[in-house]
Amino acid sequence: MKIQPYLSFEGRCDEAIAFYQKAVGAEVQMLMRWKDAPDKSMATAENAERVMHSSLRIGESTVMMSDGRGSGRPEFKGISLSLIARDAAEAEKLFKALGDGGQVQMAMSKTFFSPAFGMVADKFGVSWMIVVM
Repeated sequence: MKIQPYLSFEGRCDEAIAFYQKAVGAEVQMLMRWKDAPDKSMATAENAERVMHSSLRIGESTVMMSDGRGSGRPEFKGISLSLIARDAAEAEKLFKALGDGGQVQMAMSKTFFSPAFGMVADKFGVSWMIVVM
């Protein structure tokens, strides 16, 4: 059994994909737009170019995402994605990249459980915990 996050970017999915490709080396495994749906009645003039479903590979994990209902206001509350770095240098690099345009929640520092740990919300509001194990 696996748990894979599915994030709704409410109309900003293309922007999010490009951001994660740059920030964490995400690889697009699959991307389907509403206009590509087998049932053409699902696509409207408003949603045709929006992302109906996508799947990104980040390291050994899969993160799925879409444009959701396209409200333009993604909300990610009560959840964080945990990203395990190889060492403190990589952790700092990932923290900085994910924090570009975002907000530091806890500065990267040494803790009792890790040589490097920090929390940051990216520019979409997705919370990330970067940790060296």
